[in-house]
Amino acid sequence: FKENRKDDIWLVDFYAPWCGHCKKLEPVWNEVGIEMKNMGSPVKVGKMDATSFSSIASEFGVRGYPTIKLLKGDLAYNYRGPRTKDDIIEFANRVAGPLIRPLPSHHMFEHVQKRHRVLFVYVGGESPLKEKYIEVASELIVYTYFFSASEDVLPEYVTLPELPAVVVFKDGTYFVYDEYEDGDLSSWINRERFQGYLNVDGFTLYELGDTGKLVAIAVIDDKNSSVEHTRLKSIIQEVARDYRDHFHRDFQFGHMDGNDYINSLLMDDLTIPTIVVLNTSNQQYFLPDRHIENTEDMVQFINNILDGTAEAQGGDGLLQRIKRIIYDAKSTVVSVFKSSPLLGCFLFGLPLGVISIMCYGICTADTDGGVDEHEAAKKENSDRELTDEGSEEEQEEEKNGKYTELSDGELKQKDVMEKKKD
Repeated sequence: FKENRKDDIWLVDFYAPWCGHCKKLEPVWNEVGIEMKNMGSPVKVGKMDATSFSSIASEFGVRGYPTIKLLKGDLAYNYRGPRTKDDIIEFANRVAGPLIRPLPSHHMFEHVQKRHRVLFVYVGGESPLKEKYIEVASELIVYTYFFSASEDVLPEYVTLPELPAVVVFKDGTYFVYDEYEDGDLSSWINRERFQGYLNVDGFTLYELGDTGKLVAIAVIDDKNSSVEHTRLKSIIQEVARDYRDHFHRDFQFGHMDGNDYINSLLMDDLTIPTIVVLNTSNQQYFLPDRHIENTEDMVQFINNILDGTAEAQGGDGLLQRIKRIIYDAKSTVVSVFKSSPLLGCFLFGLPLGVISIMCYGICTADTDGGVDEHEAAKKENSDRELTDEGSEEEQEEEKNGKYTELSDGELKQKDVMEKKKD
């Protein structure tokens, strides 16, 4: 594979045998291979055990499992989308094809526009802007398609201030790239590759973080058809549509089904339906200080955020990071016990039991040692006292012996003196 891979285009799943996500992807991956073969696609589909061939995995920059890459010549494109059959096949067909796809006729333009919700088109001849467009396309083709066309191919309602130009078609209208207002072309395309209003999930929210925009979301229950849920969703849709020119550079709009993901992100329990604005770059978020009744209230809320009068919560400061660690640990423990109580008891009870026994042993050992030392010291003192008492008795006996000896000598001397006297 390493020697011949450049002869073909390869879509490869780098996996690890022990990885749960890899096992979940396996049936989907088999379907991808079968369908692409039936389609007659030039892309070859394969999978590689990255733990057995770690040198090749390292060469392609594999850092986690599973990692999906499309290998095309000397280039390796990472897949970052949802792990579904249709999304993976769409990625493979997009990246394996031409970098810039020409649109030769008006009919072809209409056909492509119906297929793609967001459409980037370069209009004009050779220029430095086209070179930049090709460069950006080589980087961002993993996310979207890039086309080129002449001005007469475009719909009649399109008016371009000058040529060459880069145009994005979406949300039923079009927007022309302006270098002075929109900045770098790559940043502009990265911001504009989403529709103005989205059904947001966890993956989409992660991708929106690369745009640098704030994300205004109506958190609702899609299964709940009550007036309040429907009203908040409609308000966000109206702002996204009617105030697009005012807010499109700073805001992305959408709705999210359920509050589970938002709760884990904000480390708080949000009551739904509600509206929240997220800053995914620094994990800050904004909640309205009063009930959003209509579109005007929502516009006022957004303007307060833009002018800095709305209070930001959360963030990525030290206290928030500590709170995040505690929250994640707590969530992990709770989820394990909910999914498998016995496994939770084993995983957390066994280490705690071992640690408790170790602590008990250490404390007990210290206490017994202290008692033994105390008793040994007491015994030694007692022995010393006994030894000292024996010495005193012996000394007393010795004194008494001396006194006895002296008394006998004096008696003898007294006898001699008495005899002399006699």
